[in-house]
Amino acid sequence: MDEFTRKFNAAEDKEQQVHYILTSVYESLKEKGYDPINQIVGYILSEDPTYITNHNSARSLICKIDRDELLQVLVKSYLEL
Repeated sequence: MDEFTRKFNAAEDKEQQVHYILTSVYESLKEKGYDPINQIVGYILSEDPTYITNHNSARSLICKIDRDELLQVLVKSYLEL
């Protein structure tokens, strides 16, 4: 067992988790023939999970992310901060 100190960045881990979930939800919506962008925007604006398909457990995945956290990650990514 190595004796190196490991550092974890919780914010970076959260962003990676949000990215993974959002990508998975996007692909699930696309597979079912929906317009993924419109469906995700509808979910973000209303917080109504019925905008997201149950296909591949996409709805339960997106419900794991707090909407405020999702918006923060999206804005940060858009502004490339």
